[in-house]
Amino acid sequence: MSSEAKEAVAFALLAYCTVFGIPNNIPAATGANQSIVMGKICPAANFSRVLLHQKQFSEQVLYTESTHLLSQNLDLLSPQEIIQVMHTSDYDVLQAVSSAQYSIAKVMQTIIASLSDDGRLFYVGAGTSGRLGVLDASECPPTFKTDPLSVQGIIAGGLEALTNAVEHAEDSFEQGQTTIRSKISPEDVVIGISANGNAPFVHGALSAAHQLKAKTVLISCNQLGDNPYIQQFIYLPVGPEVLSGSTRLKSGTATKMVLNMLTTGTFARLGKVYGNYMVDLHVSNNKLQKRAVQIIVSLTKANEKEAHVWLAKAEGSVKLAILMLNSKIDLATAKQRLNQYKGFLRAALNH
Repeated sequence: MSSEAKEAVAFALLAYCTVFGIPNNIPAATGANQSIVMGKICPAANFSRVLLHQKQFSEQVLYTESTHLLSQNLDLLSPQEIIQVMHTSDYDVLQAVSSAQYSIAKVMQTIIASLSDDGRLFYVGAGTSGRLGVLDASECPPTFKTDPLSVQGIIAGGLEALTNAVEHAEDSFEQGQTTIRSKISPEDVVIGISANGNAPFVHGALSAAHQLKAKTVLISCNQLGDNPYIQQFIYLPVGPEVLSGSTRLKSGTATKMVLNMLTTGTFARLGKVYGNYMVDLHVSNNKLQKRAVQIIVSLTKANEKEAHVWLAKAEGSVKLAILMLNSKIDLATAKQRLNQYKGFLRAALNH
């Protein structure tokens, strides 16, 4: 064996011992007072994902409930060390979402088709997962000027669960069924969000939605077996949490990223976006008023003062203000043209 190969083996053994907490000094040879674990690991982005292949992670074990090897002594770490461990672990989120891109795109296509056919999108979840769904749904009206009913978030335990933990609420399959039955139609999409993947409330809602011919999706950070009432599945393999079982961490971050993609991409494809500008935003406060003016300035030859005037003429509609300015038409004509092209500003400008 060459000297380079010997060195590589030595470093590999040292790293293995450090990762798994095996003392790797030799007191008899070095004169040390005791056996210790030498070194600290600064793992690469895929480190935790490599650990998933250990035998302790069998198909029967839920990754989100497993122990993260880098944080086993979390309570003994310094603040800087805690931050380093958590920051390193968060690389798993990007990789998990990256691995799910195809599934996310397919679900987005399903949502676009549904909303184009007067359907609606429902998020259903419990705890952190439910709150994330409600958050994303509540952001759609101000960002895209959507009907508040077009994207809705349902959380186990109702409104109280948004600000207080109502942990038992997720345990009722029947309550999930009851909650969704009175709300949906066959044109709708119901997305269940469950980091663990097994929340009975979520499965009850998906079961009822499937019976009513709605499209069903589950987002989970654990791999699950086939289920007859789940038509599409987004699997986010973030691995164990730094705080074991606390899925508000990596699982929550990955879920939020996916929900951002789903609604942003959907409404971009439905004419609520021009370029990367939110031209259908609801101007409801001073901040959004300034944003609307800046969008008009960016997409027309108007200055800020003129943009304010045209926004008022357009009754607060950024789309109409841009169309009136760039096409040199009045408000009534702009409304008619935008309606002719079903709200797509690019098509209306190309008339």
